[in-house]
Amino acid sequence: MKLSVKGFDIHSGFLDGAEQRAVLVAVRAVVAKAPFFRPVMPNGALMSVRMTAAGKYGWVSDEKGYRYSQFHPAGVAWPEIPTEVLAIWREVTGLERQPECCLVNYYGAEAKMGLHRDRDEASMEWPVVSVSLGDEGLFRMGNMTRGGKTQSHWLRSGDVVVMGGEARLAYHGIDRIRAGSSKLLPKGGRLNLTLRVVE
Repeated sequence: MKLSVKGFDIHSGFLDGAEQRAVLVAVRAVVAKAPFFRPVMPNGALMSVRMTAAGKYGWVSDEKGYRYSQFHPAGVAWPEIPTEVLAIWREVTGLERQPECCLVNYYGAEAKMGLHRDRDEASMEWPVVSVSLGDEGLFRMGNMTRGGKTQSHWLRSGDVVVMGGEARLAYHGIDRIRAGSSKLLPKGGRLNLTLRVVE
């Protein structure tokens, strides 16, 4: 089922159980090559999510600021984006253009992501595609500027969100995690895969 909220296209239950497990296996292979790390914000504080990536670029943060990088903080190149994940991109966007980055964020029970915009890419014409696995996350959708009325929606395991058009530069974030709402991850938590065209 597809739901459009403030320009965000939410494909509820896009991945069935078997497809979710296949993507999870692929993500674990990525993590084995590029382990999760806790990004440091420019102010020195640690982010509450753990992160890694696949593709030509990953996203890093430290005292120098937020930016894309071709290397994991350990100095190794990011692994390739799994074919199972690229298939999701093709199906929901219909685009021949492929993403160069797949961010992988892990949210524990207390993790969250403040309202932000994805604006470090070279062009805003391409959508951002977000895949949810594991525990439910309360997704908040805002506006083109900070402030104003927002709307929230619980994203469940297997849901896919496409942020394009008017939603491409809209503020959005994850307010909280509903711990224990999914049995996909043996130790609980939520995985979020975000596909982006960087160049």
